[in-house]
Amino acid sequence: MITQNAYYDILIICGVVIISYSLGWVSKLTKIPSVLLLILLGIGFQFLLKELDLSISPRIMDLLELLGIVGLIMIVLEAALDLKLTKDKKGLIGKAFIVAFLALAGSSIGISYIIIYFLQFDFYTALVYAIPLSVMSSAIIIPSVRQLPEKKKEFMIYESTFSDILGIMLFYFVVDANENATTTSTVIEVVINVGITAFLSVILSYLLVLIFQRVRDNARLFLLISILIMLYSIGKIFHLSSLIVILVFGLTLSNYKLFFSGKLKKFIASDILKEINKEFHLVTLESAFVVRTFFFVVFGMTLDLQSLFNIETAIISLCLVAALYVVRFIFLRLFLKDILTELFIAPRGLITILLFFGIPGKYLQDSFSSGILLYTILFTGIIMTIGMMLHKDEAGDVHDLSFESLEALDKELVRKE
Repeated sequence: MITQNAYYDILIICGVVIISYSLGWVSKLTKIPSVLLLILLGIGFQFLLKELDLSISPRIMDLLELLGIVGLIMIVLEAALDLKLTKDKKGLIGKAFIVAFLALAGSSIGISYIIIYFLQFDFYTALVYAIPLSVMSSAIIIPSVRQLPEKKKEFMIYESTFSDILGIMLFYFVVDANENATTTSTVIEVVINVGITAFLSVILSYLLVLIFQRVRDNARLFLLISILIMLYSIGKIFHLSSLIVILVFGLTLSNYKLFFSGKLKKFIASDILKEINKEFHLVTLESAFVVRTFFFVVFGMTLDLQSLFNIETAIISLCLVAALYVVRFIFLRLFLKDILTELFIAPRGLITILLFFGIPGKYLQDSFSSGILLYTILFTGIIMTIGMMLHKDEAGDVHDLSFESLEALDKELVRKE
């Protein structure tokens, strides 16, 4: 329940979905990230509820926790389904993974020390707060980079996807680990945990693909999603890295030709798996849209607006954003030549908010203002908007094109049309 009246709740929920869809078109026209528009919508609802003398139900946080779990699963699954593993993209994927990992690690450490300096947290607590702020938002980046040259677009899609997945996994490693454990014991625990989970994930993924290609019922997709959520929950109960199960399954389904090659090829029906992949991608896309919508709006509804007028909050936020871009510049420069466009594109969004909602009670600190979170999202979103507006399509990619025959050139021209 959002308010104390079920009919008001229905009106709000339906209205939010309709408005969110409309804001998608506004975002495309103005190049303003939809996350900023949805947060403003939430702030508007906050004022509206006050004018109508309606209070937000305290149970909304319980609903958010449940939605957060499902949302994380759907987001990782959607990201995994978008990753196409091909030999010709091996170098690009490798660079994107390394940059995403190093930027995540470097940003988390840098932001931790900034939080310690301003707010006097211990390092472990500061790290719990720093990781969500270090995760790029693929939900904002992927729809925003369509007009970029092909290589830049693919790099950003892979990097943001890896940043999402690695950030979520790192966050839950940290909050589930024993903060009093030594570095060596923590590393050993993580390696064993990931190893066991990865082994089980591969076996389960192969079994699920083989089984579900034989299911003909119309409700098979939601049956599959239910099984995945159940496997995730079981893994969390046993303190395993459950998101690896979701990631490996998504990769297996979207790259079934690679995983079922050689002698295993005879066990799959390509036409059926192609259909399942297409339908499953649509379901995860729609589900992720709903989760994104309500999290940004609810974040705006619950935001303490007074925190935005605090000078210290603004200064801390500027320092955090500066650290993010300094770290990003360093690691992009190591692996890419032309980095101007990529440097600007580093927004924070849904994953950041989801992970903040997931911070355990024992780590919560009243001195960490929600304004820091909002300022970081706003600043990075505005910087990305400016970068996209300044970007001009270049003809520089022409020298990268090479074709072995006129037939290959014809195919490429048809594809571009």
